[in-house]
Amino acid sequence: MRTHSRTVLLAVVLAIAGLGASSCSKLGMLKGQMAWKDANAAYQASDYKKAIEKYQEALKNNPELSPAYFYLGNSYDNLYKVAKKGQPENDANLTKAVEYYKLATEKITEPKLRKLSFEYLLNSYGPDKLNDPSQAEPIVQKMIEMDPSDTANYFGLAKIYEDAGNYEQAEAALLKARDAHPKDSAVYMQIAAFYNRQGRFDKTMEALNQRASQDPHNPEGYYTIAVYYWDKTFRDKSLNDATRHEYINSGMEAVDKAISIKPDYMEAIVYKGLLLRLEAIMEKDRKRQADLLKEADALRDRAKALQKSKTQGAGD
Repeated sequence: MRTHSRTVLLAVVLAIAGLGASSCSKLGMLKGQMAWKDANAAYQASDYKKAIEKYQEALKNNPELSPAYFYLGNSYDNLYKVAKKGQPENDANLTKAVEYYKLATEKITEPKLRKLSFEYLLNSYGPDKLNDPSQAEPIVQKMIEMDPSDTANYFGLAKIYEDAGNYEQAEAALLKARDAHPKDSAVYMQIAAFYNRQGRFDKTMEALNQRASQDPHNPEGYYTIAVYYWDKTFRDKSLNDATRHEYINSGMEAVDKAISIKPDYMEAIVYKGLLLRLEAIMEKDRKRQADLLKEADALRDRAKALQKSKTQGAGD
């Protein structure tokens, strides 16, 4: 969940909030304005109890001050302490926060603050707070309806499903994110990470290759593929020799592409050396094994030289 400073949050509201309403008396409007000003000052000073009192007073005198619902929710939210979870008075703060966040999502019309209200409401149902995925799911679905192009919402929905063990639904949510932004590398990384956690290495690599194909001139995509192949070959002791050779060769092909695009790509050079060492371990021919290790040593030395040059350059 994204965090926002009090100053930034207030700046958003001060830019959008209309402090008058035809249905309010001039006296009520004036009282509302004064309470609103005092509430904002208390909020910025982290005096949340006073801020709550003043935001409620502002709404009582001017019901059109809908941004106050968000700040009431956030003030109660700030009063809630995770370390005191289970204590009635402390838990009541979270209950009130949810109540006002819900009102904020219903009454605020300004898009940015309404979206923020949904985000904080969603966070209230997270593991550190109410820990209720069943309540979180419809909130994320609503956020997706509001902005189908925002991939972060699909990622959030996928996590809710995955944490609940609903892997098919998690996968479907991630694929919808890909459909919404087929050229976004972050989407493919999310998909790859999900498949990797499920032990579906073939699907992991499919996602990483799709990512690289979206931006074929970016060496980082090919480097990432090489890293995954090395990691799988190095850590999975159940792989047979044929599969190991296949993964090493695929990793080598990817890392060579990365280096061909960026010859001084230090990290890629390091992983090429690591892949060569894996190949050397499997090599039966002594001379061939020695040649592979010699090449790996040369790459190691090259990487060290690049690192030294980079460090010296940063110090100049």
